[in-house]
Amino acid sequence: MAFEAILFDCDGVLVDSEKIYVDVEREHLARIGLEYALDEYMDRFQGLGSDDFWAALDGDYRALGKGPLPESFGPDLDAATLDRISRELTEISGIKQLLEAHDGPRAVASSSRLHRLIHKLKQTGLYSYFDPHIYSGEQVPNGKPAPDLFLFAAEKLGVAPAATLVIEDSANGVKAGLAAGMTVWGFVGGGHSHDGHAEQLRAAGAHRVVDSHDDLAGLLLRDATAA
Repeated sequence: MAFEAILFDCDGVLVDSEKIYVDVEREHLARIGLEYALDEYMDRFQGLGSDDFWAALDGDYRALGKGPLPESFGPDLDAATLDRISRELTEISGIKQLLEAHDGPRAVASSSRLHRLIHKLKQTGLYSYFDPHIYSGEQVPNGKPAPDLFLFAAEKLGVAPAATLVIEDSANGVKAGLAAGMTVWGFVGGGHSHDGHAEQLRAAGAHRVVDSHDDLAGLLLRDATAA
């Protein structure tokens, strides 16, 4: 089918930031005794809304008998992440070509805090492709895997959820798109993609999985031509 609009997650779909977040987060968590296998970490935390992410970490830390997360943990993690983002962040290969070719309604719908989301899009030269339709989990009551953010973005674009395509790289994001009644394609073209990533997205319910923006552009063109 030809979709009326596309909603893109940001980290790991538009910009290659997810690998930075995962590396820094797992490193800092290990320092305080919270060690996670990569598959477990990605399955539980990738794409999760910010409040839910911090609540889950705090619960895991308390389960160790250590009380709440140290007060310095959040600021230290933020500082280390921002340092690497400022030095290393790039767009995902092929995304600008796809956006140049796509002329329909689109939006960013990301769990990132809004000011960070805008910063990442500007740093990688992607901001103008989406402005003003850039939406954060901060703007809705419930973050992913709840459907709130995708429904909010679709409403802002003036399109029906059933006619909307979601591009997501996380199981939580896939679940959110499905809960919103949208078609969801999983994306495994980011630098953080790992063995089992595609299977993880399919298990979450993704209708299709693509491994590059070139493939995504080809599928969109084919579907539009067939409509």
